[in-house]
Amino acid sequence: MDTIKTQTVNSDEIEISDRRNFLKKLAYGSLITLMGTDIASAKVRSIIQPHHYGHGRLYPHHKESHKRVIHSTSKRVTHSVSNRQALHRSKQILPAKSLHLVHTQTGDKLKLTYFEKGQYIQGALKEINHLLRDYHTNEICPIDTALLDQLFDLNQRLEINKPIQVVSAYRAPITNATLRKNSSGVAEHSFHIQGRAIDIRVEGLQARYIKEAALSLARGGVGFYPDSNFVHLDTGDVRSW
Repeated sequence: MDTIKTQTVNSDEIEISDRRNFLKKLAYGSLITLMGTDIASAKVRSIIQPHHYGHGRLYPHHKESHKRVIHSTSKRVTHSVSNRQALHRSKQILPAKSLHLVHTQTGDKLKLTYFEKGQYIQGALKEINHLLRDYHTNEICPIDTALLDQLFDLNQRLEINKPIQVVSAYRAPITNATLRKNSSGVAEHSFHIQGRAIDIRVEGLQARYIKEAALSLARGGVGFYPDSNFVHLDTGDVRSW
């Protein structure tokens, strides 16, 4: 028969052991509770803080930058309005520009205002384009408005009331080629072909005076033809011959 060993456990020892386990669990549970509270608080703070500043409220250090943005935008708007107002005023004070032209080959005459209130008048430009057409072929080409302005400024510089006589203005390529065969003074790629050149004279005024006034403007090419008593003007580079 096997001998059954028994061990007697003192009730006081059990009580002490249970108490120790209880205290350990209590301490462990308290630690978890404390840690859990800190973690939960951290999570809450991480959620609430952005929410707190996010709905219509600014971070304290962003308030000044926000004011600067508003101020900058306000300045841009004010500046834009000022520019538009200045542009409107400049258009109002720009002088009207008129030309008095007569074509020596066709007899066509024209006296009109082609620029007013800061813009070119399209109807007037069409009439000028027609007068300055290639009279050999009757082809019409839009004339460079810079050339018209050059004529206007030249007339102002000369202080004359007589019409500007047009010897030649637009030339169709075929016309220019024909003229070039008969004259060494016609350029192969003439500005006349582009509607950017004109040959003029003024009755009773020597061509050299027109040349000098045109050169003083420094607005493009100036050619002097004393034998034929006319001056060439174009809107190319500033040069003379």
